[in-house]
Amino acid sequence: MTQTITLSEEDKSRVIEMAWEDRTPFEAIERLYGLSEPEVISLMRASIKRKTFNNWRARVSGRKTKHLKLRSKDVSRGYCSSQYKAVRKR
Repeated sequence: MTQTITLSEEDKSRVIEMAWEDRTPFEAIERLYGLSEPEVISLMRASIKRKTFNNWRARVSGRKTKHLKLRSKDVSRGYCSSQYKAVRKR
């Protein structure tokens, strides 16, 4: 029996954002939102344009950082080192 998970629009948006991020593994999405990798793929297929979905699938299919078991031990954070740099106010 398949369990249906209902997400708010805000949560759907965040799941899509996390799915696009190279360093966010599917396991993190599952832990936070209860969606397995196939469920994330289904959500992406239903939520974005076909060509965009195909580009996303091609992108994440070859990424070792999207799966914790394939990920290098050197990758210890879920974001790029330059992603959250502080901006100096002038």
